[in-house]
Amino acid sequence: MQEEVQRLLEELRRAVTRPWAVMEVCGGQTHAIASLGLEELLPPELRLIHGPGCPVCVTAVDLIDQAVELSLRPGVVLCSYGDMMRVPGSGGDLFSAKARGGDVRLMYSPLEAVALAGSHPGLEVVFFAVGFETTAPATALAMQQARALGYANFSVLCAHVQVPPALEWLMDQDEGRPDAFLAPGHVCAITGEGDYGRLAARYRVPMAVTGFEAPDLLRGILMCVRQLEAGKCAVQNAYARYVKPEGNKTARKRMEEVFEPEDRHWRGLGLIPSGGMKVRRAWEGMDAALRFRCRRGAHGADEASGCLAGQVLRGLIRPEECPFFGASCTPLAPLGAPMVSGEGACAAYYRYKRS
Repeated sequence: MQEEVQRLLEELRRAVTRPWAVMEVCGGQTHAIASLGLEELLPPELRLIHGPGCPVCVTAVDLIDQAVELSLRPGVVLCSYGDMMRVPGSGGDLFSAKARGGDVRLMYSPLEAVALAGSHPGLEVVFFAVGFETTAPATALAMQQARALGYANFSVLCAHVQVPPALEWLMDQDEGRPDAFLAPGHVCAITGEGDYGRLAARYRVPMAVTGFEAPDLLRGILMCVRQLEAGKCAVQNAYARYVKPEGNKTARKRMEEVFEPEDRHWRGLGLIPSGGMKVRRAWEGMDAALRFRCRRGAHGADEASGCLAGQVLRGLIRPEECPFFGASCTPLAPLGAPMVSGEGACAAYYRYKRS
């Protein structure tokens, strides 16, 4: 692997003739780049921008508030992934709700929540479903399984979001638009390349689907640079061992059966047309927000006063450029969601780049 990395770096140095900015939109890639020290190895003309590639980080405050509210209701168990437990809402996070008596349980899969509903028919089990298109098929499977088993006490609070509409939103902004994108390999493994190819053609911006190891990332960056230098714009696949052009048809079908697009507020960005997923009408009986008539709060400020998480998520600044980074904002006392999540850029910089 080391020889391949050196070869790719040499090819990059030969390929670059002018400054370029490439944005990765996957939090896993951001952490890989930081942990491997890739930015320091790149030619000085190349700048990496860390985008809104963390679904936990962009989950709207009002959805966190709904989850907290549900967890405090008698007879309700609120289940979700570990990263969601400390993301702040307007009135605290899920850990603080648990301390106040809420029934909050960390789970690794929505199927665990289905099993809990089956073994405890007297409880209302709500799974707080978060993630890009990568995790949505698993949520859909859980809902289908619960229905097949007759578990009427299982429902989902849906916070799933879609990546292509967010990229479209970013490219429509006047400030901070990158020259090229590293598309998220794990998302494309489900959805395929189609949406990214259309965006590349529409906005005349190169894209490369890539993974998480150093050769994957460097190969994707090299693909972007070669396109930029040649004046081309298309989607290329640097992760072909996992990503097929059509994606995973079975997973897509399962996801599309249960969910449909909706306009969604992304924390730190704003309202993104078709940026989220909602439960289809045929499955509304499992929509926790409807079942429990959850209150919809005003979006308002996404983070604590002065927190620059929104600018970090848009790639306008790097985490260390925020005056709170590493001082009043740490993983143990986060002001914003990117310092909480395992995929957040602030958490990555705190762990790997803090001087």
